[in-house]
Amino acid sequence: MLWWLFVGTRGGEMRLRIAEQIIKGPANANQLAEALGVNYRTIRHHLEILMEAGLVESEGPRYGQLYYPSKDLTESLERVRRMMKEGGRPWR
Repeated sequence: MLWWLFVGTRGGEMRLRIAEQIIKGPANANQLAEALGVNYRTIRHHLEILMEAGLVESEGPRYGQLYYPSKDLTESLERVRRMMKEGGRPWR
């Protein structure tokens, strides 16, 4: 599942960037969009996928809702980086 989320699909690179940004500190979708230089809807789409996977959690009302890493996110990102180093494919 981690491979699919972060490497095996076109959106994997964006999900990895979002996850790394959230690890730096909780943020709402607008803050993430601005920090990463992408469209708000793109951020929302990938946040939903990360939340369904249990890697990102949220708090607060939908408008201004903060997203933060789950307990498993840091460990999962380390595993993804290790997989990529051992033969994973680059996105580009």
